[in-house]
Amino acid sequence: MFDTRKLIPFLFIIALLAACGTEEGSGNSSSADSDNESGESSETRIVEHAMGETEIEGTPDKVVTLYQGANDTAAALDIEPIGMVESWTQQPIYEYLRDDLEGTEIIGQETQPNLEAIAEMDPDVIIASKTRHEEIYDDLSAIAPTVVGEEVYKWKDTLRITGEALNKEEEANQLLEDYENRVDTFKEKMGDDLPIEAAITNFRADHARIFYMGFAGQILKDAGFERPEGHDNPDEWGIKLSSKESIPEADAEVIFNFNSGTETEQIEETYEEWTSHPLWQELEAVQNDEVYMVEEETWNAGGGVLAANLMVDDLYDMFGVEE
Repeated sequence: MFDTRKLIPFLFIIALLAACGTEEGSGNSSSADSDNESGESSETRIVEHAMGETEIEGTPDKVVTLYQGANDTAAALDIEPIGMVESWTQQPIYEYLRDDLEGTEIIGQETQPNLEAIAEMDPDVIIASKTRHEEIYDDLSAIAPTVVGEEVYKWKDTLRITGEALNKEEEANQLLEDYENRVDTFKEKMGDDLPIEAAITNFRADHARIFYMGFAGQILKDAGFERPEGHDNPDEWGIKLSSKESIPEADAEVIFNFNSGTETEQIEETYEEWTSHPLWQELEAVQNDEVYMVEEETWNAGGGVLAANLMVDDLYDMFGVEE
């Protein structure tokens, strides 16, 4: 006699496959199961990112962020990661993020995260960057589902992948919309005063730099500023100035400058040496007293939507615009 007990597992598998086949995904998300009894979404999503696609189920609870822009963006989405990398300055966490992330454990540096410590945390998702972590992507993916941002300064991409990975797309979209409304208002109120040609300079302990279309450059463009010829190159972060004879390359109507590093005395000496040079004194922005000192953490290093809004705050303040 045929044993019907042997038929039960087979019928179960057929039913399961049939159920899965009735749902089709579209865009960046696959079809979803209904919410479970606890009220948490059991949706399975496919997140497209710089290293491919990653499947993430439900709403991740334990999140690890491995670059500054991801730290910032998690805080903006009201998520406190269980682990994150140390900040470049104001260590271990940038001051503007401390209220939101003070309870987060530091798991190494952006360029060298501690894989063993991350594995011990058993995270639900890891937010990484192709710029820093392309070579260890497979190692990270073996620990937990990992989504990877493009260049670390592409904060809108970071906002997108983080929102999708953490099941907070709606909140991420709202943050972007709010930012866009702020820069649109700035441009509207500045009126005919825009466009203004702006350069971004940076002094370090042993050299100077000009930044092109990185983090601050993108935001200045959004806010209606123009860049000097050559400074609008989207494929280059910028240049190191090889000598003081290169100072004229920073010529613009307005200069935004931030100093970088922890060697405070050396940085100040370099800054004073370069800015006292006759070629610096001949720059249009210098002659018109239009050189603005800004904070590295919000104009460069923070790399997320919160830093972007702090930078917009600065623009409103510097140019006397009422929001």
